[in-house]
Amino acid sequence: MKVLLVCAAGMSTSMLMKKMEDYAKDNNIDLTIDAMSVDAMKDPKDAGYQCVLMGPQVSYLKAKVEKKAQGLPIDVIPMANYGRQNCPAIVEQIENLIG
Repeated sequence: MKVLLVCAAGMSTSMLMKKMEDYAKDNNIDLTIDAMSVDAMKDPKDAGYQCVLMGPQVSYLKAKVEKKAQGLPIDVIPMANYGRQNCPAIVEQIENLIG
C-alpha cells in the first residue's frame, strides 16, 4: 500500500508517518507512507499513491485535495485516531479505502 498523508504544513503528519512506518514494519504490513502539506501535493496518482489521507485539521480543504487527487480515494482521519496515533485503526481505514 502506498499512501499520501496530508496536513497543513506536514509537521504533525510527519510524526504520525514515522509511527505508522514502525507499526507496519513490526506487523509485516506492506505500507509506504509519505507526508506533505496540502499545498505541496501534486500528481499523487502519477507518483503511485493508492489513496490520500487527510489530517483532521485540514478537513475543510477536502474539496481542494479532491481536485489535486487525480481521482484517488480520499478520507479524513478521525480526530481520536489522529490524536492518539492509533495505527491499527488508521491501517484499517486505509485498507477499507483502497479495497
